Parts: sequence; C-alpha cells; structure tokens
Amino acid sequence: AYIPNLIGYLRVALTLTSITLMICVPERWDVAIACYVASFVGDLFDGMAARKFGQCSAFGGLLDMITDRCSTAGLLCVLSRVYSDESVLVLLFTMLIILDISSHWCQMYSTTSLQQHHKSADGNEGRFFLVRWYYSSYPFFGYCCVGAEFTYVALYVLANVSNGGGGYDAIKPHVEYFLMASTPACAVKQVVNVSQLCSSCYAVAERDAKEKSK
Repeated sequence: AYIPNLIGYLRVALTLTSITLMICVPERWDVAIACYVASFVGDLFDGMAARKFGQCSAFGGLLDMITDRCSTAGLLCVLSRVYSDESVLVLLFTMLIILDISSHWCQMYSTTSLQQHHKSADGNEGRFFLVRWYYSSYPFFGYCCVGAEFTYVALYVLANVSNGGGGYDAIKPHVEYFLMASTPACAVKQVVNVSQLCSSCYAVAERDAKEKSK
C-alpha cells in the first residue's frame, strides 16, 4: 500500500468533514476547525512518508495538490458566508479563491508539460526570482503556506468566538494577536501567487513563440 496516498485519502476525508460541519453544523465549529487543521498538518506527513518509503508518485502529487487547493477554496467559501455582511471581505475571499486556483493550475501545467515537477529547480528555471525562492527555500515556503492557511483559520475562529460560540471567549485576544502575526505571511503568499501566475503564463507563451518560429 502507498502510505502517502493513504494519508492523502485521510486528508480528503478530514477536509470534507470539516467543510460539512462548518456549513451544516456551525455550532460544532471547534470540531470542524480541528479537522481542517489536522488535514493541513497531514500535508507535511504525506510528503515525509513518500520520501522515507520511496513512494513518490505522480498520482500522489496530484492528490496532494487537489486536496490543498480544494481545502483552501472550501474554507474561503465558508468565510464568505460567515462574513456575508461585509461585502468587501466577500469580494476579497472570492478573489483569493480565483488567484489561488489559477496560479497553481498554471504553475502545474507549465511545468508538467515539460515533464518537470512544479517545485523542481529545472521546472522553475527562468521564472521570476520570488517563485524560484518560494520553491527552493523550505523556510520561506513554510512561512507563506502556514501563514496563509492559519490566517484563514484565525478569521474563522475569531468570527465564532466573537459570537460567543462554545464558551471560548477567553481565547479571543490570543486569536487576534495571532491574526496580526499571520496576516503579513498571507499577504506575501498572495504576492507569490501573482508572480507564479504571471511567470507560468509567460513561460507557456514563450514556449509557444519558440515553437512557432521554428
């Protein structure tokens, strides 16, 4: 059995459980967010398992990417509902979904069409320096990804504790401080996404131009 893929399936189940609870059983937001965070943390372990057991696979990479993107999109959709009275925030969450999916899809397409992994140095050769740094520096990659996801998590938790959900009022100040700390990382991640979208589209267009000129 492919251990990393089993972890991937568990992540899918946790994500679906989380989003379902957020929408259908909002009073259990604490369980929902615990499932979401567990799915996010599982992303670390499936990669570790793949390398440890020599079980890296194209399907595993695809499963990982799809789970990541759908999890983030699902939580942003929930945030749009939770903050539905704030039209600016609803617009922001919607734009973040569009940017996240389009930038990662274009990055994946532009590299796999060259038979390269989307995180590899060869696959990102000639790309914008921020994109190359993002995929080559694990601390920077982790800072952006963890910061972005936990900004969304903090916004969801803050909305619920502000409404007196589940008697968690005491943690509200801590969540607010955490949100202030994580938001800069989330902002940097969006800059990376824009850079990734532009550089991957440019790479595809440049390749087309070279083929046309032959």
